Amino acid sequence: MTDGPEQTQDFDGKAFVRQLTPAPGVYRMLAADGTVLYVGKAASLKKRVSSYFLKEQSSRRIALMVAQIAGIEVTVTRTESEALILENQLIKSLRPRYNVLLRDDKSYPHILLTDETWPRLAYHRGPRAVPGRYFGPYPGSGAVRETLDLMFKLFKLRSCEDSVFRNRSRPCLQHQIGRCSAPCVGLVPTREYDATVRRAALFLEGRSTELVDELGQAMESASARLEFEQAAQLRDQIAAVRRIQARQYVEGEQVEMDVLACVLERGQACVLLMAFRNGFNQGTRSFFPKANGAEACEEVLGAFVAQHYLEHAPPREIVLSHAIADQALLQEVLGAQAGRKVEIKASVRGERARYLDIARKNAALALGTELASSASQRARLVSLQGLLGMAQAPSRIECFDISHTMGEATVASCVVFDAEGPVRGQYRRYNITGIEPGDDYAAMHQALERRFRRGMEDGVLPDLLLIDGGAGQLAQAREVLAGLGLTGVTMVGVAKGEARRAGHEALVFPDGREIRPGAASPGLQLVQQVRDEAHRFAITGHRGKRQKARETSRLEDIPGIGPRRRSALLKHFGGLAGLRDAGVEEIARAEGVSAALAQRIYDALHGLEP
Repeated sequence: MTDGPEQTQDFDGKAFVRQLTPAPGVYRMLAADGTVLYVGKAASLKKRVSSYFLKEQSSRRIALMVAQIAGIEVTVTRTESEALILENQLIKSLRPRYNVLLRDDKSYPHILLTDETWPRLAYHRGPRAVPGRYFGPYPGSGAVRETLDLMFKLFKLRSCEDSVFRNRSRPCLQHQIGRCSAPCVGLVPTREYDATVRRAALFLEGRSTELVDELGQAMESASARLEFEQAAQLRDQIAAVRRIQARQYVEGEQVEMDVLACVLERGQACVLLMAFRNGFNQGTRSFFPKANGAEACEEVLGAFVAQHYLEHAPPREIVLSHAIADQALLQEVLGAQAGRKVEIKASVRGERARYLDIARKNAALALGTELASSASQRARLVSLQGLLGMAQAPSRIECFDISHTMGEATVASCVVFDAEGPVRGQYRRYNITGIEPGDDYAAMHQALERRFRRGMEDGVLPDLLLIDGGAGQLAQAREVLAGLGLTGVTMVGVAKGEARRAGHEALVFPDGREIRPGAASPGLQLVQQVRDEAHRFAITGHRGKRQKARETSRLEDIPGIGPRRRSALLKHFGGLAGLRDAGVEEIARAEGVSAALAQRIYDALHGLEP
């Protein structure tokens, strides 16, 4: 059940809470313009909401928020657990200005062991679309790559894509440097490779004792067969696994634990996560949530645990640097979500206390680095404000760029920066159609019109619009915004400098003025960063579109190749490159391809058509 907003110019909070239900639920504090100031949960809505109005607030942040309240919405839930889950969903979708907000728009990386005749090990991030076993999650890319590096040295499994694997005629460099057993050319028997795959899985599962026992038995068996070279290799594997055990194991236990430490300084927070899975340290990851005025690490950590672990599977044990509110409730909700017991601890001793101390020190170092970076970013924003004569520093910057190859596969990019840097989740690409190939002005006009028509609907508009180009490109932006009746957006063109040298760019204004701040200008350095990011994002999209178009068009031109067969062929050979490298006989072995069709495909891809 949801009560509508009680919005008046002078909101009477005391009157509102008198008729409020004592049931559990979620409340949303609203500003006069309808934006959400704060989202909170409560075991009793009446008690919790009344605390904002019936007593003096000790927190300056909360007092400031209460002064802005023009209305309150509440949603009643059956239990406090449901309220916690709904609160997290609303915080993520509404991004209220007074909540602690976790900026974590990336999925966690995993290690993938594929399910195929010759399995491969690979780094994986995103949907689990490839058949196989996924190990993790790991706290960051560095931890995955370090583990993979170790795995290739220990087990020598292949890492190459199928399109490469199927078309090898001799071992690659990975075999020559001792990181692959070269199954592509038959240098390792299937049975031996399968045994190695099973051992690699044991290692990734943390079952190191079982792995060492199996390796020991295999070593003795090899010795009994007088295969001393293989026995020596197994001996070296055992020694390497034991060294890893000694370096990384936690108290000899099969620990599944995250250690979280929070530090708060000058209004900015850092939460450092140190992850252990199956007793092994999988590395650390630093998070920098928006504190939005929060004054205590306890509040930041409480928000982090709720937002983070309701999105990602929690470990069995979470060790915290500070005790948090609702600890018992969070344990109950996270345990129910995971289907097993989850413990949250803030008071630990021994080994765990030592790791917590390490996490605190690393969190402090990470926050120091971030503060220095933030100070530099603020200085560049202030410098840019002065360069452009803006009344205040821009809080949202958008930059557009166009990319194509002689008019082919034209793509426009839009990148977004805020006061903290790039906001990658809001980047957009626009596929440009219906224009004369190579007409950059028309491409820019189309992209800008699509972007700002949408902006008029959702109300999200930039303070500063950067256009990669000179007066001609900037004229398109001026025309689009004037046609839509939009005002208040500062527009600037970024023209390349003499000999295209960095630091020599000219900033072009709609009235025709140009300024050249020079390479030492912090404001221009920020413009360069934004422009270069837009350029990179546009080129990446253009190359992908161009490659897809070329692969599709070459096969489309061959008689007898329809969409379904084209897709099956590309999948079978791992892309156009794999198909091009295949011989006629190999193509004919693909499902649904006759010898005559295989010959036509081969001839078309090698320019041999009559």
